[in-house]
Amino acid sequence: MKILRPLADPQHKDSFSVKWRKKRFALFRQLLTELKPPVRILDVGGTEYFWRNVHFVPESETSIVLLNLYKIEVNVPWITSVVGNGMDLSRYADREFDVVFSNSVIEHLGTWENQQKMASEIRRVGKHYFVQTPNVYFPIEPHFLFPFFHFLPESYKIWIIRNFDTGWFDRIPDRKTAEAAVREIRLLSKKELKYLFPESTIYCERVLGMTKSFVAWK
Repeated sequence: MKILRPLADPQHKDSFSVKWRKKRFALFRQLLTELKPPVRILDVGGTEYFWRNVHFVPESETSIVLLNLYKIEVNVPWITSVVGNGMDLSRYADREFDVVFSNSVIEHLGTWENQQKMASEIRRVGKHYFVQTPNVYFPIEPHFLFPFFHFLPESYKIWIIRNFDTGWFDRIPDRKTAEAAVREIRLLSKKELKYLFPESTIYCERVLGMTKSFVAWK
């Protein structure tokens, strides 16, 4: 539902999304205080905008590598951008990074098998990690912003997004494109996230008494 966009828009300073993100980032800062410099951070699927938006001011010996499927523009010396895939981090050695960070990415991999691959690579290359993902049991699907959308049969989901604007998506008339958009998203439960990151602590982000999303951190 597009009507919910302003509440979830990370670029709207008063949105719930921004408030939750700031609270979540305070937890991440707590993790960073436990590390000795220099600190290398790998952000899987991240952007420079995200780090500026949370007002992250790095220590002099902190650097961030943004890893995405395509190279993105960066304008600060402590951030670099590389092209890669979170399911295959073979370019990096075991424990090469002090922290692997990922915000709302792992649910976009489509299948449980792909999510296992990404989790395994994060655990391998990072001494610590901080992985956030939405809760499958929260009633509003966070991408289509449609109540209980994620519990509908696939054919119903495809019909809805082919005929209506939903969340961050304008109407998608083409069937194959709509199918791809639906199949890309696989939300996780707390139990599944703990399975992917067995040594982690799971932090629950709540709204109105319900768990909206999780952070697996170590």
